[in-house]
Amino acid sequence: MFPPAFAYSAPESLDEALATLTNEGESARVLAGGQSLIPMMKLRLASPAHLVDINNIPGLDYIDAANGYLRIGALVRHNDIVNSELVTAHNGAIASAAPWVADPLVRNRGTLCGSVAHCDPEGDWNSVMLAARAQVVAQSTSGERVIAIDDFVVDFFTNSLEPGEIVKEVRVPKYAGRGGGAYLKLERKIGDYATVAVATQLQLGEDGKISEAGIALTAVNNKNTRAIAAERALVGEEPSDEIFKEAAALAAQAAEPESNVRGTAEWKRNVVSVYTRRGLEASLAQARA
Repeated sequence: MFPPAFAYSAPESLDEALATLTNEGESARVLAGGQSLIPMMKLRLASPAHLVDINNIPGLDYIDAANGYLRIGALVRHNDIVNSELVTAHNGAIASAAPWVADPLVRNRGTLCGSVAHCDPEGDWNSVMLAARAQVVAQSTSGERVIAIDDFVVDFFTNSLEPGEIVKEVRVPKYAGRGGGAYLKLERKIGDYATVAVATQLQLGEDGKISEAGIALTAVNNKNTRAIAAERALVGEEPSDEIFKEAAALAAQAAEPESNVRGTAEWKRNVVSVYTRRGLEASLAQARA
């Protein structure tokens, strides 16, 4: 199937792109990697009247660690993150997730910011961002707006961007102390969407207790979802098998999967529990190291 006709522009500056998005309103969509948008257009699940290709805009392909944040620009490809020593040094969950995103072809073209904006509940990045307490920086002709990831992810394929806004970057707070993270993903074959996946992150205080915890789930709700009760059960506690098992059970309760050809709902909840416990153990080992 072919997409319906659409207008196309390839601005060479961010100001030009933002002006076009403002003029076109809700009928325009941003094209970066296109690995999610183009297939949806071919299936006519998305029918934008105007595509604004931002690939010619300089200065959007940065990864840096300034002012307390790991910052990832709008044109950073998934494979840029796989190969980034800066990401590996500053966030274990992001480094762990990057090689699991789709397949090599998609990782070469797709972008992290585009995936975050897409809000596919089976996508990997928003769970990682939820666990890491990320912020989305939205830019428009009116200025810049910083949105907490919990407020950005609204629903099934739905974000909180306003017409005329673009995701300029994603910011992830650097660990305040000793920290670690992990992303565990079950897929039927290489490059497939997740059947179940769990992102975890832990930070330890000077006393060795858990000062911050992040747990988020992929493909088991109508959107990527934080397991808030599980996170709260961990904060202030001494890391132990018992507290990790308790958090894993609470994470499973936060999942509302459907039974389908990939497995029963009960089985998927059990995978959430197992992956949460394993992810917390891996996060702890990284934090202590």
